[in-house]
Amino acid sequence: MWRGVLDFIRQTSAIAEAEVRKLLRDPTEVFTRSVQPALWLLVFGQVFGRLRAIPTGPLTYLDFMTPGILAQSVLFTAIFYGIAIIWERDLGILQKMLVSPAYRSALVLGKAVSAGARGAAQAVIIYVIALVLGIHVRFRPDAVFGVLVAVVLGSAVFATFSLIVACIVKTRERFMGIGQVLTMPLFFASNAIYPIEVMPAWLKVIARVNPLTYLVDMLRAWMVVGGRSVFGAGTDLMVQVAALVVLLAIATKLYPTVVA
Repeated sequence: MWRGVLDFIRQTSAIAEAEVRKLLRDPTEVFTRSVQPALWLLVFGQVFGRLRAIPTGPLTYLDFMTPGILAQSVLFTAIFYGIAIIWERDLGILQKMLVSPAYRSALVLGKAVSAGARGAAQAVIIYVIALVLGIHVRFRPDAVFGVLVAVVLGSAVFATFSLIVACIVKTRERFMGIGQVLTMPLFFASNAIYPIEVMPAWLKVIARVNPLTYLVDMLRAWMVVGGRSVFGAGTDLMVQVAALVVLLAIATKLYPTVVA
């Protein structure tokens, strides 16, 4: 039993390490994807902060939306992660992985973990922007650790969801179209840029089943001074973990079919 567990951990680590090496060789993707969250904070946040039209409690609007923009960055980076599977299939790399003795779940989890590294890089960029803009972020070690845990977990959730989509559609064109359709509804049907309390009733229902809502809630509690979790940090964590477990099970089941 323990040997199987160690093999699973080793295989997962090997896949994650290979993906992280790709990022280190070409880090431009991280910086290009940081442009959009920077614009949200510099333009949208500044304008709506002046309007004072959205109730954010004791937080300024910029403080309120910063965790949401970090969650958005995590979502937008991870949701297109599955396209790498389609590229690997077309290049023949995926077939070599699938005929290896590695666990299918290790192949999936390894890619999900590597998406967390990209999310962590986005978090560093958002922290730098927040520091420049004078946003009241927490820099205590426990708070930064909590943010990193949330970012890695959220990245893994949405990257795994992306892998499922890639396994189903199997072509780059279809995947890109579906990815673009999914990202904005997930973002706007969450508490990223406005609290759930101001949503209409039907949108509140969607927001409460949206994993991004719980990622934002978790980040808001840890990242900004005066931030708090509406659902509770334990609930946020359990929802993210449960979503990851369910999505990993589905992705593991579908993963071998991508060579068909």
